[in-house]
Amino acid sequence: MAKLLDGKKISKDIKDELKSQIQDWVNEGHRVPSLQCIIVGNDPASHTYVRNKVLAAKYCGINAETIKFEDTITEEFLLNKIKELNEDDEVDGILIQLPVPDTMDERKICNAVSPFKDVDGFHIVNVGQLCLDMKTIVPATALGVIEMIKRSGIETHGRRAVVIGRSKNVGMPIAIMLHTDKKHESGLGMDATVTICHRYTPKEDLEFYCQNADIIVTATGIPSLVKANMVKPGATVIDVGITRITDAEGKTKLVGDVDYDEVVKVAGALTPVPGGVGPMTVAMLMHNTLQAAKNLSEQRIKIQ
Repeated sequence: MAKLLDGKKISKDIKDELKSQIQDWVNEGHRVPSLQCIIVGNDPASHTYVRNKVLAAKYCGINAETIKFEDTITEEFLLNKIKELNEDDEVDGILIQLPVPDTMDERKICNAVSPFKDVDGFHIVNVGQLCLDMKTIVPATALGVIEMIKRSGIETHGRRAVVIGRSKNVGMPIAIMLHTDKKHESGLGMDATVTICHRYTPKEDLEFYCQNADIIVTATGIPSLVKANMVKPGATVIDVGITRITDAEGKTKLVGDVDYDEVVKVAGALTPVPGGVGPMTVAMLMHNTLQAAKNLSEQRIKIQ
């Protein structure tokens, strides 16, 4: 049976560490880090996500506020609000809960956030620095996956890794970090050999790549995509996907991309859904907020 990678426990450890670090930061004379979370519309899942982020922030010692707008606001109105927060020296982190309404250009909204306050890591400057293996703010879910791998003692150097899913906020940054060079500035140094699969990867090729992988990270939102016959015995399988389904009894439940009941018998390590990557995302968002606060403080000192 696979070792379970407990995201709840690891994320709790991270939040406790951040709580201590933030207290030290404040004791040095800095103000408490501040996070502003913007949500547009009334999607219940989005409101739940934001509520969890605000609760985590308060636990860590971060001042977090939620700014709610109806989905009838214009793109210009939202851009002006973001500009106002960018210029506010009392704000360290800005989070835009996605998705935004269809009437808005999501990329334009993400790029409107100052890269220094972009705790999601979605601004093109932060994405570009990640691609160049430079120190930057990294998308929280992707960073959570990497942190889970590191803290679980999973070897990546020279190992074969498969990332299923190529989204620019999850799959792509995970793949980039898995193959990072230890010699470069970011210091991640995962040094894996990475293959990216996606919706147009033929089924037989997907099976081949997975069967030869030491690490599989799947982030597609397709339930039971990864089956036991696709997993090499002893491989690490990290399930980022999350989908709400209705079971045979008519009850709704959350499932991942992995056929959990079967894969757990083959894999060496496996994340549950829920309770795996999800809590890590929230914890790393808090990490990014503290990083943003420190970066902004250094920037102000240089200007002085």
